[in-house]
Amino acid sequence: MKKLLTLTAIGVVLASNAYSSGFHLKEQSVSALGNAFAGATAGAEDISYSYFNPAGITRHKGSQVVFGTTYVAPKSKVSNVSAGIPSAPGDSNPGGWIPDTNLQGKDIIKNAAIPNFYASKQLNEDFTIAMALNSPIGMITKYDNSWAGRLHGTLSNVKTYTFTPTVAYKVDEKVSIAAGLQIQHITARLRNAVNVGAGPVTGRAALEGEATDLGYVLGVMYEYSDKTRFGLGYRSRIKHKLKGDLDVYAPSGTPLVYGRDINARITTPALLSIGAYHDVNDKWSVMAELQRTYWETFKELRIYNDAGGVASQTDEMWKNTMFYAVGTSYKINDQWKVKAGLGFDKSAVKKQFKTPRVPDSDRNWYSLGAQYAYSENLAFDFGYTFIKAKKGKVILNGLTPGDVAGGRGSIDAQYDSKVHIFGAAVTYKF
Repeated sequence: MKKLLTLTAIGVVLASNAYSSGFHLKEQSVSALGNAFAGATAGAEDISYSYFNPAGITRHKGSQVVFGTTYVAPKSKVSNVSAGIPSAPGDSNPGGWIPDTNLQGKDIIKNAAIPNFYASKQLNEDFTIAMALNSPIGMITKYDNSWAGRLHGTLSNVKTYTFTPTVAYKVDEKVSIAAGLQIQHITARLRNAVNVGAGPVTGRAALEGEATDLGYVLGVMYEYSDKTRFGLGYRSRIKHKLKGDLDVYAPSGTPLVYGRDINARITTPALLSIGAYHDVNDKWSVMAELQRTYWETFKELRIYNDAGGVASQTDEMWKNTMFYAVGTSYKINDQWKVKAGLGFDKSAVKKQFKTPRVPDSDRNWYSLGAQYAYSENLAFDFGYTFIKAKKGKVILNGLTPGDVAGGRGSIDAQYDSKVHIFGAAVTYKF
């Protein structure tokens, strides 16, 4: 039974999505979405920009709240799928390739709504406090339970909920600084098939875990002039220790392992953003953004059993990524403003480590947005982004230590991904 625990646990890998690099979700501000997040650390058009740079909240007088949501509709179709199914657990030389025609052209990433909420209050001329509720890390991928790569994964559902209180200080007329605390809760539900007998006899394994841990945020804004400003924002990594249960079932549905205590250590990446914003004239504005995500902390995934020993260790070896964006806005009149932006996002996953749970690839962003100021106190934002990812391939030979120990066999698959993102938000000042 300990062997079963090892085989199942080793298959648990946090997965990517087609929304953004790795499993980080940039969609935390509808207003910034319209510019493809160009100038997100310097724009400070409303307090939702504080996700990228909390120092910008000093630009907003009185009190303000923002309610926003983005609806993400990804499509990641799988084609040319074939797998080498091992003849026995631990077999490193699968006995043949089996094409999976049932999965051909199917979509394996699910739609999701990503809500966010922000509130700020100016205490005096120097200090402003704020809080935010976000879901910055997450994804959902789901395959048929009988697909050829079921030993590599069938369901990956990861969500985070982050509460961030911050305080900003206006040093002088040009410089503002800010700091805050990230309180993040993470949940994970992961499923895959496992070998439970001689020959390719597979059962089903399910793992659920959760954790709450802390990080921090920092920000600096420099207002060179009334028309030009620069921003720098940093969100720290958060070290999570998920605790949960492992269940393993025979093909008949009979429990083989039920409620087994396990834990996994996962570190979410740090995020460094640098941005610039400039008003060309009373109508036109331009902005740019450079963002680095420190995925280097996700080098391995260790699963520990209830005795405290390492049940499995899977090498991930993710790499740091860069995101580049440029954008522009045009103020039609005192009520309407339109926006546009272009971005480019690099993949976090090295080619040799891509799995069906992580079909990551480079992607291009194309964004449009609009803002309608109903009154001095009430405004509405709308945003749309189309993301086109380069075709990605998963090519696993089944000979890595993890695949051999898990008896998962080899897998080849091609992924064609694109995403439509729709956002709407309301801002109220009082």
